[in-house]
Amino acid sequence: MTTNEVAHERMGFFTDTTLCIGCKACEVACKEWNQLPADGYHFSAESYDNTGALSGTTWRHVAFIEQFEGESRDLKTPVAFEEGGRWLMSSDVCKHCTHAACLDVCPTGALFRSEFGTVVVQDDICNGCGYCVPACPFGVIDRRPDTGRAAKCTLCYDRLKDGQPPACAKACPTESIQYGELSELRARAEKRLETVAVIDARAQLYGADERGGVGGFGALFLLTDDPEVYGLPPAPRVTTRDLPQMWKSAALAAAALGAGILIAAFGTRDAD
Repeated sequence: MTTNEVAHERMGFFTDTTLCIGCKACEVACKEWNQLPADGYHFSAESYDNTGALSGTTWRHVAFIEQFEGESRDLKTPVAFEEGGRWLMSSDVCKHCTHAACLDVCPTGALFRSEFGTVVVQDDICNGCGYCVPACPFGVIDRRPDTGRAAKCTLCYDRLKDGQPPACAKACPTESIQYGELSELRARAEKRLETVAVIDARAQLYGADERGGVGGFGALFLLTDDPEVYGLPPAPRVTTRDLPQMWKSAALAAAALGAGILIAAFGTRDAD
C-alpha cells in the first residue's frame, strides 16, 4: 500500500528539541509498551547518554550533545553555561519516510505501509535477511540480537488502531514529542520555527520538505543546529532511487550477453 492509498489521514510525530529535557521517559515508555529488552546501559564515560543510538531493541533514543563555543565536546573540562555552553537534546526515532527504501528491498513483505501512512515491520514474516538495514539512509532499522529479525519504531501501530497515541508521546512530560495528523503537525512545526528562529538563527525544520530525497518524513524535527550535529544526515536520499535504472541496465546487459552467445553458437555451427 502506498502513501496515496492510505485510508486514513497520514499520522506522524513532531519532535520539538527545544522542549526536550533529556529525561528519557520516551525511551522507557517505548520499551515497556513494546516489551523490548534492556540494552545493558553501560556507562560509556563519553556522555550521560547511556543508550548511544537507535537499534533493534531501542526504538527511541534521546541524544545528549554537550556543546561549548570554541571547544569540542569534552566532559572532562566542562564550561559553565553562562560562558557559552549549552546542551542539545533530541529524541530520535524512525522517520517513516514517504519514499522508504526499506519497503523497496524487503523480499517477504514483512515491511508494509499502514493505513496511517507509517512503515511497520511484521515480526512473524521477517526472515532476518537484513536487506533493509543498509537500505535505511538514517541507520534506524536493525536486527534484534535475540531473534535476528528486523525491528524499529512502528509508531505504536497497535495503539493507533485503538485510537490511542504512541506510548512515547503520551509519556513525554514537556510535549517535546507531539503526535497527530501530519499536515497539522507540519503547520504547527512551521509556526513554532518562526518563534524559535527569533531567538536562535540556527533553528531549522528537518524532514518537512516534501521535495527532499525521501519525499519528506512522517516524523518532523525542530533543530537548533545543523542535522549532522545531532547525528542526522544533512541531505538524506532514498537509497533505492537508482534501482529502476540499474535493473534496466542489467536487463540490457543480459540481453546483449545472450545475443552474443547465440551469435557465437550459430557462427560456430556455420563454420562446421
